[in-house]
Amino acid sequence: MSAETPRRIVLLRHAKAEWSQQSDHERPLAERGRKDAPVAGRRLADSGIAFGLALCSTAARTRETWKLAVHEFPRRPRTVYEERLYEASVGELIALFNEVSDDIRDLLVIGHNPGVHGVADTLAGRAEGDALTRMTRDGFSTAAYAVVEFPGTWKSLEPGVGKLAEYWTPNG
Repeated sequence: MSAETPRRIVLLRHAKAEWSQQSDHERPLAERGRKDAPVAGRRLADSGIAFGLALCSTAARTRETWKLAVHEFPRRPRTVYEERLYEASVGELIALFNEVSDDIRDLLVIGHNPGVHGVADTLAGRAEGDALTRMTRDGFSTAAYAVVEFPGTWKSLEPGVGKLAEYWTPNG
């Protein structure tokens, strides 16, 4: 795969979690989250994107979101549970993406706000249609995802180089 091959990052925020007495890292999905995660998975499966890698936060709600979403996929991508996704800043997320092998064209990231929203906004120097307006207005709701396309290598990924190609939310 050449450095000129366009790449995609799909940033999926975990589905709705319960507020509980457990630590934040161990919070499970709420009933609505258990309904929305497969819907997001079906939408991603229908997109036709063949993910080469999925990076999933180690938090319980992201792992549960991924488990429910991936059942909708025709093929499960290689999955890495990545501690650094939990509470990651935009800079930390970009640094993590810079480590991805250039053999990977399409990357799925299952993570948290504010990082997921922030990195989508930071990477997108431009957007298709009203995707950026809707993402900003909605605040990147639970079980929503953004597709950011960019040219070049993973190591060359930096703020503003991408295009927000799609923003989708289960609530419309």
